[in-house]
Amino acid sequence: MDCLFCKIINGEIPSKKVFESEDVFAFCDIAPQSPVHILVVPKVHIESVDAIDEDNSRYVSKIFEAIPKIAQDAGLKSGYRVISNCGDDACQSVKHLHFHILGGTKLSEKMG
Repeated sequence: MDCLFCKIINGEIPSKKVFESEDVFAFCDIAPQSPVHILVVPKVHIESVDAIDEDNSRYVSKIFEAIPKIAQDAGLKSGYRVISNCGDDACQSVKHLHFHILGGTKLSEKMG
């Protein structure tokens, strides 16, 4: 499999890791959209939100258990946004389920 995020998780491509557990990996986005922009991914390859099922949904649960800790460690005390793009029309650029944590400034109310 030629997945960018799988290669990052496996250490084949360097990243600025901010969190790691048995099931979850988080690292800083290389093209940040806000002062804090962290990507949170499952360590198993799940293509997108559309591919979540009863066999792999526990990884999503682990991600959402980790997100508050990651945000707190990043200093996001006044709030943050969590986004996941799904599919080409949503501009999902890497076909590995991932969640963006955005914060560190007052974010726009406009989402599109």
